[in-house]
Amino acid sequence: MSRRVFPRLLKRLHRCAEAVAALILAMIFIAFILQIVLRYVFNWPVGWTTELSLAGWLWLVLWGAAFVLKDDEEIRIDFLAGRAGPLGRRVMGIAGAAGIIALFGMSLPASWSYVTFMKVENSSYLGVRMDFMYSIYIVFAVAVILRNARHLVRLLRGKDAPPPDPTVSASAL
Repeated sequence: MSRRVFPRLLKRLHRCAEAVAALILAMIFIAFILQIVLRYVFNWPVGWTTELSLAGWLWLVLWGAAFVLKDDEEIRIDFLAGRAGPLGRRVMGIAGAAGIIALFGMSLPASWSYVTFMKVENSSYLGVRMDFMYSIYIVFAVAVILRNARHLVRLLRGKDAPPPDPTVSASAL
């Protein structure tokens, strides 16, 4: 029974993450249109719309990379792995996943320190604390570590991804 519940739960969480990304994108679009109308129709330039759009873009990119993109939708440079055999792809995958885990893991304490230090700063127009603004990076980094840990475990268990097919193009759109 739990084998059916967990995939459904993950699918629902993924749909929620997509909904959050869509809401952020809508917020960016509305702020952009509002900025144009206020500046060119009412001759009233405002800065908060730009700040909101930039913050939204930061959150959209990192939120999307952490929770919305699926493994097969990530951009990968696989010209070496594509030419290798199954064992070579597996070894390169293990080395790549371990490297990403190590690098993001090593950067996490310094990133945490920087983000928590930024609580002393507020954004110029909206007055949002900068630690909140940059906190999405910590979420992103942890998600990257967990995603690559899952990939590493799969590779170590012998579950190798099929070789890339150059005739098939995938898109996250």
